[in-house]
Amino acid sequence: MKPERFVFDADDPRAPTQAQWDAMTPEERRAVVASLPSEPERALPPEGDGHRVPKKRAFEALDEFFRRRGRQVYLSSELPIYYPDEPMFAPDLLAVLDVEPHHRDKWTVSEEGRGLDFVLEIHVSGDRAKDLEQNVERYARLGIPEYFVFLPRRGRLLGYRLESGGVYTPIVPQRGFWPSGVLGVELTVEGDLLRFFVGDAPLPDARELIDRLSTMVDAAVVRAEEEARRAEEEARRAEDEARRAEDEARRAEDEARRAEDEARRAERYAAKLRELGVDPDALD
Repeated sequence: MKPERFVFDADDPRAPTQAQWDAMTPEERRAVVASLPSEPERALPPEGDGHRVPKKRAFEALDEFFRRRGRQVYLSSELPIYYPDEPMFAPDLLAVLDVEPHHRDKWTVSEEGRGLDFVLEIHVSGDRAKDLEQNVERYARLGIPEYFVFLPRRGRLLGYRLESGGVYTPIVPQRGFWPSGVLGVELTVEGDLLRFFVGDAPLPDARELIDRLSTMVDAAVVRAEEEARRAEEEARRAEDEARRAEDEARRAEDEARRAEDEARRAERYAAKLRELGVDPDALD
């Protein structure tokens, strides 16, 4: 029996079923993916700084970490996600391991050939049941290996790991750190921020990296200025030494000229004495 052809519903944008996808030609698949909305405005309420800042800093820390490791990890924020025949959703932060991290407007599981590996939601206000209950059931059903929920106003972090049977079990923190087997890091809460650690080393976000770079640049500028001052002082000392050497040379030349003058005067005196018949040596 031939699978039912996909009909796009603008009021409920979702990807086709896997059977419908498999029945499509490559041109039909491209057309379907292009038609799926890439702006999840209806799904996202307005966010304030309490939501934006921890999300942004978490993204920056992980992005820099994987870039330095040289590992291809696709990270995104508020990206429309389309699982087969599932309503679109847009997590605060998502990660997919070992894929090309090029620019995307949406993630369509049937097209990409795989789903998400890691999802982080940041709950500040609104429907708690969505993040703390509904997503726990939904993300487990979709087979997402790890799901974390950060509540910055409460300073709380919840983590879930997918176990056999397709259900989430809570990740138990150790000394205040929640291990992520997917990302290879540990998560912890510092005030109203979520931090990532590898061993005892925290992963810096962009602001911290800029601060470090600024400190390094300032230190380099100070060192350069000190080196310039030392070079100027050395140059002045060298100029002083050169002037002293020139003065000594001039004094030596003056002494030599005076000595020559004295020698010439003595020779003229001796000649006069000899003209008068006096032996100059006899006068010594």
